[in-house]
Amino acid sequence: MFIGEYSHTIDEKGRLAIPAKFREELGRGAIVTRGLDNCLFVYTFEEWQKLAEKLGNMPISKANTRAFARLMLAGAMDVELDKQGRIVLPEYLRKFATLKKKVVVAGLLNRLEVWDESAWNKYKAATEKDSSDIAETLDELGV
Repeated sequence: MFIGEYSHTIDEKGRLAIPAKFREELGRGAIVTRGLDNCLFVYTFEEWQKLAEKLGNMPISKANTRAFARLMLAGAMDVELDKQGRIVLPEYLRKFATLKKKVVVAGLLNRLEVWDESAWNKYKAATEKDSSDIAETLDELGV
């Protein structure tokens, strides 16, 4: 289970150190793909397989399902952790998420999200401001 929020930096070669507490669960590798809200999603191979299966079973006759599958699957890249626990984020993914040097790695149960630090701070501030409204919506869903 991935939880927590960690500040890290991306080096000049595009390498990102995965927080130490997550390295064992990621084993020797992971899948990185375009996420939502202009961040990257990082999945274990097992979690990626579950998501890919669901995406593969969505009806291709619907434009939104095709678009979402393309976003997630075509943008995906398998990455390996080096001996220092770093992964290389491909340039096209760094560009998609507008990642600069400082990033935040956020644990969200079955995945990690990688955010540009300033984008994360803006998103977090807006979400915290609207937390009561968000909680009310979730109550309607039974959460």
